Amino acid sequence: MPRKKLVIIGGGFAGLNVAKHADKTLYDVVVVDRNNYHSFPPLYYQVASSGLEPASISFPLRRELSRRCYHGCTFRMGTVCRIDTTGHKVYTQFEAIGYDILVVAAGTTNNFFGIKDLEKHVFTLKSTPEAIRCRNEILDRLERASICEDTEKRRRLLTFVVVGAGPTGVEIAGALGEMKRFVLKREYPSIQPSEMRVILAEGNDRVLRTMSRTGSVHAHNALTQLMVDVKLGKTMKSYSDGMVTFSDGETIASDTLIWTAGIRGVSFEFGGDVPEPAPGGRLKVDDFNAVEGVNDVFAIGDIALMQSDAYPNGHPQVAQVAIQQGRRLAANLNNPSARLPFVYRDKGSMATIGRNRAVVDMGRTHLHGRLAWLAWMFVHLLSLLGMRNKVVVLINWIWGYFTFSSGLRLLLRPDRYPLRSYWDK
Repeated sequence: MPRKKLVIIGGGFAGLNVAKHADKTLYDVVVVDRNNYHSFPPLYYQVASSGLEPASISFPLRRELSRRCYHGCTFRMGTVCRIDTTGHKVYTQFEAIGYDILVVAAGTTNNFFGIKDLEKHVFTLKSTPEAIRCRNEILDRLERASICEDTEKRRRLLTFVVVGAGPTGVEIAGALGEMKRFVLKREYPSIQPSEMRVILAEGNDRVLRTMSRTGSVHAHNALTQLMVDVKLGKTMKSYSDGMVTFSDGETIASDTLIWTAGIRGVSFEFGGDVPEPAPGGRLKVDDFNAVEGVNDVFAIGDIALMQSDAYPNGHPQVAQVAIQQGRRLAANLNNPSARLPFVYRDKGSMATIGRNRAVVDMGRTHLHGRLAWLAWMFVHLLSLLGMRNKVVVLINWIWGYFTFSSGLRLLLRPDRYPLRSYWDK
């Protein structure tokens, strides 16, 4: 019996778990991703705040797929621009890839909610390059402020606004608060800590809205201790000419706005049968992760919208959902006659707000402080791919904990490269 061709779009947690657990005697597995590496999104904020090097949270996909459990998998680098559901083909900028079964695990991208030109002026944390760019700009602002004598310009340079108080927003705001408290006086003696403002703006009535109220309160208190100005009930209206404007009319002058307020599914052009539209750019799926309205196409992870009585708005867009959906789908593909619907087992949620400060929700158990922080470190270390990355990250954390120092505050910006447009011809 010839093997079917299983094409997986996305080399994140969801896609790799399908590739890992799919029966290679039944399927020729092809993983397609725009990057040749897997990255670890929960630690993007540490790259942005100079806590970790980008390579320590990234792992080559080809090396991961060379492991025995992936034997038979192949990798194709390219950005998927079109999916032909009638001809069963996936088109990248380089080639057309045929499939018998397609799994879309492309994840999400930033959602700017229609705010005009916002994408051009804000910094985001949805990929490793975005985290590197954010790091460079933060360091640039500090270097320029240290020599700036214009009071107004200096104030704008040293005002950092984070919009969105989900886990990413809280974590990057906490990291900037630690820089304000512990780094400035030693590495930037010409800047007083009181001059640097870190503002966290959230449209809801509390931070970490998806976690328990107990966790939200502890996170809010931790941010306050790090001298982060938390503004709740603040919906951003616009950002232009270095001026943040909120819906209530308040304005803040800042040259650095970090946007963590929304995400939406990665969009594709479909030919043939088109999936049913779903909120947030996601793909609506049934209980078995099959995309509604399309044959032989499945969606898992952040891009999948599976509605149920327990989750009327879909499952949380977190790594655990992606991992569990990937494993369940692989099991169903391996044995279609005995397939089972996906049931999410919530193992809890967590967020860190600097050293010795974190919040953890595990059912009825709520942790905060040092114990929660150690639990957060343990879970994230185990989730990283590659033993080298685990060791490097652990050493960086231990070194930073005792020294409050990082050798990664290097302002490295690429020079001009030759044009490579001819590659695409």
